[in-house]
Amino acid sequence: MGEVSAEAITLNMLREARETVRSSPLGVIHTPMIGWSQTSLPLSISCNIHIKLENMQRTGSFKIRGVANQFARRLAGNRYVTMSAGNYGKAFAYASKHYGSKGKVVMPETAPESRSILIQSFGVEVERAPTSCLVNVVNRCVQEDNMTLLHPYDDLDLIAGHASLGMEVLDVILEPDVVVVCCGGGGLLAGVAAAIKLSGCDNTRIYGVEPEGACTMYKSFIEKKPVGMDSKSIASGLAPPFAGRLPYELCQRYVEGIVLVSDEEITAAVSTLYRSGLVVEPSGAAAFAAIINNKIPELEGKNVVCILTGGNIGKDELSKFPD
Repeated sequence: MGEVSAEAITLNMLREARETVRSSPLGVIHTPMIGWSQTSLPLSISCNIHIKLENMQRTGSFKIRGVANQFARRLAGNRYVTMSAGNYGKAFAYASKHYGSKGKVVMPETAPESRSILIQSFGVEVERAPTSCLVNVVNRCVQEDNMTLLHPYDDLDLIAGHASLGMEVLDVILEPDVVVVCCGGGGLLAGVAAAIKLSGCDNTRIYGVEPEGACTMYKSFIEKKPVGMDSKSIASGLAPPFAGRLPYELCQRYVEGIVLVSDEEITAAVSTLYRSGLVVEPSGAAAFAAIINNKIPELEGKNVVCILTGGNIGKDELSKFPD
């Protein structure tokens, strides 16, 4: 991926990827987008918010979009390795089973054990390691076991697949004023932002949301280069060891800014959503947390899109959240 730059992402490429995702045998869903006013969610800001329900996506998160495009463009029969706290790993495992590929997911030790078990149920091997060692384990699999890396966020095909989500948003709202997206390594944020901006929405403000304890893209914006950190957050899916290089380039070009939310704000957001009948995991609730805690500027009177990115949370995890 080192030779690929942001210029490689074109609107025609994203449109082609959207068709690949739409027709994928993995059965990617065109998820609904509902008005905030159609829910019982509290809102202290006078604006028109739409919620994109990727928690209803097949495999429970947006990750299947990028995976569908990745697998469509890879050679069948290869042995693939990746790293994931859960959602990408689940989509990767689901695709591996469908295509008959052998694979391994390297997971951080902090990820819930239930997610390891679920990924293994698709016939994919799981190896757990400290977050700081994930890349070393993946490199060992590539060098010693002759496996091919499918990157969970710093990958051109993956980002193009995720862009299909941004295009679905524009099917409903032709030119939103503000779009709020969670950010881990940056693959989703980069894809959505590129889709919206390249479609001609020059005035749309796009914000990424990261946990305070896992703010690699936020720090990358400050240091003007992709950086890593010892990421720790209740939102494990938003806590990769480093920001992706290609996502960083695209976010620098198309994203208005990165805002931070605390683990306490994320926890409260999950509980608020659950009380309104929406099952959303911590990583999937970050954008919502940013909006209800007034982290996004100038929303008054605006058309706003909030993306709920995933709903993979078990009963054991939900029981730890306040009623």
